[in-house]
Amino acid sequence: MKNFIEELEWRGLIQDKTNQTDFKYFNDSLIVGYAGFDPTSDSLHIGNLVPIMLLTHLQRCGHKPIALIGGATGRIGDPSGKSNERILLDSNIISTNMKSIKVQLSKFLRFDDSISGALLLDNYSWIKEKLFLDFLNEIGTNISINYMVSKDSVKNRIDREEGDGISYTEFCYQLFQGYDYLYLNRNYNCSLQLGGSDQWGNIITGLDLIKKIDKKSVHGVTAPLVKKADGSKFGKSEKGNIWLDSKKTTHKEFYNYWYSSSDEEAEKYMKIFTLLEKEKIEDVLMIHKSDPAKKILQLTLANYVTSFVHGEAALNFK
Repeated sequence: MKNFIEELEWRGLIQDKTNQTDFKYFNDSLIVGYAGFDPTSDSLHIGNLVPIMLLTHLQRCGHKPIALIGGATGRIGDPSGKSNERILLDSNIISTNMKSIKVQLSKFLRFDDSISGALLLDNYSWIKEKLFLDFLNEIGTNISINYMVSKDSVKNRIDREEGDGISYTEFCYQLFQGYDYLYLNRNYNCSLQLGGSDQWGNIITGLDLIKKIDKKSVHGVTAPLVKKADGSKFGKSEKGNIWLDSKKTTHKEFYNYWYSSSDEEAEKYMKIFTLLEKEKIEDVLMIHKSDPAKKILQLTLANYVTSFVHGEAALNFK
């Protein structure tokens, strides 16, 4: 069985990790790890493919993934990377979005394996049971305002000259995400949180809470935020986000996004967004470099990711 950290490293999928998160940690026993997904739309987009791939590799390395839908935190809004307050969505819209996201996630993770089968959870199921005073008593007393303000996601919003600053609602987001990790550790023996590098501050809050309250050491790993070769935002086209829902982004549009990648982008994307082995990717690169005009690299990437997300039938448009 492959080692999870080793697999992520050669694919360029590690930005930050806690000091004790080494190779040995993933060799000793089955690890339960989770990543969160925000239900603010009725579809995930290709930016969400990064945490999906993290969970997929975790499972393929013999461990147990949890896909956590933020039914509660989605009602609050994560300030990370945002310049303005998010518009809060109606609970009915959140519920509808969650159902669609669950269907999409089930395409990538195995849920029927008795040992490493994935779990699909909704944090609203435990946060709704928590009384506000109990939450403040257990969680709020263990995290200082100084600590919370020091996080980039909060500090950037406070220091920003334009905009409305940050509301108490979004300010508290990191407490709720930290509580998620505490709850999952207690109830599912989850000891690993995965996410994009913009989530590092929130992940650290969870680690610190668990260490303070339950005297346990847990782990965190983040992947770099994927950007295009020119530094622009990954996952955007002239029409906006590239969605995983074919009603929002057609199979042809989805395919063409990957096919139009530069050589530099396509080489990086092959490692991040496919499950191809290192030797296979190196073979494709060698063939491509012998005749770049044929775009074998982009062709392989577009065919793979399109069929991976939508099934082989999605390639019938060609």
